[in-house]
Amino acid sequence: MFKINRRTDYAVRILLSLAKRPPGMTQPITTIQKEMIIPHAFVKRIVARLSAAGLIETQPGRNGGIRLARDIPSISLRDIWEAIEGPVIISPCLETPEACPLDKTCPVRSKWMHLQNLILTELESIHLDQLVREAFDLTKSDLVSLSLIGKRV
Repeated sequence: MFKINRRTDYAVRILLSLAKRPPGMTQPITTIQKEMIIPHAFVKRIVARLSAAGLIETQPGRNGGIRLARDIPSISLRDIWEAIEGPVIISPCLETPEACPLDKTCPVRSKWMHLQNLILTELESIHLDQLVREAFDLTKSDLVSLSLIGKRV
């Protein structure tokens, strides 16, 4: 089954939490973990991968934590995916074509390539700043809905 793994989902949540804060603000990992409902067992490994990929910076110590290492609009879902999972490859034949016994005569390989390119294009087109705006809009609409429900009671 082709699906985004849990670590990638948690990585998006971590970066989204950081992106909602003022630029350069360091946030304790435990705060993000609680806010974004991420199990403790995952956080340190995800933070290490995001840091190695240059998406976040870590600050050790008592007042330490993590912060974004790049501008919010420059971080795409592809960047996050590849930081956690590695390159997006939907079929082994795209990674090592010579391993396929059908190689150049395979009618499906070009379809897999097309599908992979569509996925990559979409992942590259979605940036963290868009997700922050959408999260804000969703929160705002939830608050409006709650206030309307409160008026009916």
